[in-house]
Amino acid sequence: MLKAIDKTRADGALRARLQQGPVWALGCMSGTSLDGVDAALIETDGDVIAGFGPTVFRPYSAAQRKTLRRALGKWQDAPEIPAAAQIVETVHHAAIAELMQTDPTPELLGFHGQTFAHDPRGRGTHQAGDGQALSQALSLPVVWDFRSADVGLGGEGAPLAPFFHHACARFIGADAPLVFLNLGGVGNVTWVDPRIERPDAVGACLAFDTGPANAPLDDLIQARRDAARDEGGELAASGVADQAMVDRFLTHPYFHRMPPKSLDRDDFPDLPGLVSDLSDADALRSLTACAAAAVARGLEHCPSPPKQVLVTGGGRHNQALMGELRARLSVPVRDIDATGLNGDMLEAQAFAYLAVRVARGMTTSAPGTTGVAAPVGGGQVSIPKAP
Repeated sequence: MLKAIDKTRADGALRARLQQGPVWALGCMSGTSLDGVDAALIETDGDVIAGFGPTVFRPYSAAQRKTLRRALGKWQDAPEIPAAAQIVETVHHAAIAELMQTDPTPELLGFHGQTFAHDPRGRGTHQAGDGQALSQALSLPVVWDFRSADVGLGGEGAPLAPFFHHACARFIGADAPLVFLNLGGVGNVTWVDPRIERPDAVGACLAFDTGPANAPLDDLIQARRDAARDEGGELAASGVADQAMVDRFLTHPYFHRMPPKSLDRDDFPDLPGLVSDLSDADALRSLTACAAAAVARGLEHCPSPPKQVLVTGGGRHNQALMGELRARLSVPVRDIDATGLNGDMLEAQAFAYLAVRVARGMTTSAPGTTGVAAPVGGGQVSIPKAP
């Protein structure tokens, strides 16, 4: 196994090493919930998961979150972006540097950056963070800009974790179709048939964003009580959902679109107004019901009924949300941790896995996951330059 990547090695030698057998890759994710940076190590050849390594979480401070929130919905030329991008890069660097002190040492980094705007049918997609600068600072090959190639070829550019979900389903020995439900700022699902060997094969995966998840909950509690989140969904659990409001929410045109499809964090700007007259508890419970109802509506698109729904992401810690899901779905809903996978780190691990696929010229998305015309590999590979 390689230890620290030597800047003086030739690009060709580095690239050749990344083509040989399983490698330890480090993946990072900063999601639309803006809670912080997840970083995780996995060992993979880009097909099979060979093992999982250590993980690190670096939270954003309250001041940093405010700066990041001001950049939401903004494109590269907006004045709010430089300060936000600096925060993204600084906190990522700290998380990565901490994890690089552990054993095993990573040979490759998957750096997603922070999504500030996503409009695949318009301006494209915007993830802040400079992978080349990070590669040079860490003396490590970095794969980044994962979404642009997919968007450029007509895809939604999201979700990108489905190929990793497929590998996870096979890793845990699943033998029937199942759903991975990620509850971040936005919810997304991957329906997987693990009996099909390749994730880019027809019928292996269907993936799409379901609708708002944690983002409107966090925004409401921030606006009304100056808190980062409703811990564990305790306040929401004490409220009563306004079902008429939930029904109005479900009339949004997004729910009538066929998947694959994707959302930006702020694609439901009218949602806060729908709960403006409700108490804090009832408003949170109503938004929680909306998130679960969107998932239920989304699962109607599955090619066949899943045997189970495995919930990953921060939303699985919200017991009010988990309760709403169990009440509205007709299949078992489980915290993914019960399978031995790490629901807090799955997206970071996904970008480690995808980094290896990119470095090896493998596909990272397909018509069933993003709506792209044909299976495609995305991402740029930056190699540290010799001094």
